Amino acid sequence: MSQETSNGVVYPESTDHTRIWEHMQSMADSIDPQLDPPNVQVFTANGTWTRPADAKWVRVMVQAGGGGGHNAVATGASQTSCAGGGQGGGYAESILLASAAGSSQAVTVGAGGAGGGGSGGTSSFGSLVSATGGGGGNASAADGTPGAVAGGTSTQTLTGDIQVPGSGGGAGAKFGTAGAMGGQGGNAVLGGGARGVATNGTGVAGFAYGGGGSGAANTASQVQRGGGAGGAGVVIVITHF
Repeated sequence: MSQETSNGVVYPESTDHTRIWEHMQSMADSIDPQLDPPNVQVFTANGTWTRPADAKWVRVMVQAGGGGGHNAVATGASQTSCAGGGQGGGYAESILLASAAGSSQAVTVGAGGAGGGGSGGTSSFGSLVSATGGGGGNASAADGTPGAVAGGTSTQTLTGDIQVPGSGGGAGAKFGTAGAMGGQGGNAVLGGGARGVATNGTGVAGFAYGGGGSGAANTASQVQRGGGAGGAGVVIVITHF
């Protein structure tokens, strides 16, 4: 009777009297699925992952949404305003035995935080791997005093073998009545933060996947300018055979 290794390779016992070519065929059939290229599934929206046949290992990469940069509030004469950038989304990763990954898992993909200081959404692979999104930036008051305002930050909840919080958003600054700048967005593992903007600049959206949006900036006598939205998250599942 043939035996099988822990990785599924079939081999004969010494008492097995099957013809040699049949042994070779059985061994080839057992090895062949393991030579298939990995199955890659990229989720940019909520869905369900179903385990492929003959799966042995599953690598799961979860990137949460980035935080939004804040708006620069409207200004009067001799006033400036500024805003900080959003934080990058958190990232988590695990390599799982196929049996531990289960036959299927619900996949959630976090949205990017809205411009105006919105927080990024959580991304997850069932309850096995998950990461929370980036915090939104903050906004200054409109006045003629030099100052700065913090970029977005939050304590992110990460579940997985590898856990990487997103970088905090950059601070916005105003230089009395001379001008202002909006803070850059924070980086994520799978997406860069948006560039900071100069005086009278609208915030820029963070890059996919998970980058923070930048804050806006205003000089005197300006209407409100919007902050940049955070980049949306993603869940990537790579199955090895």
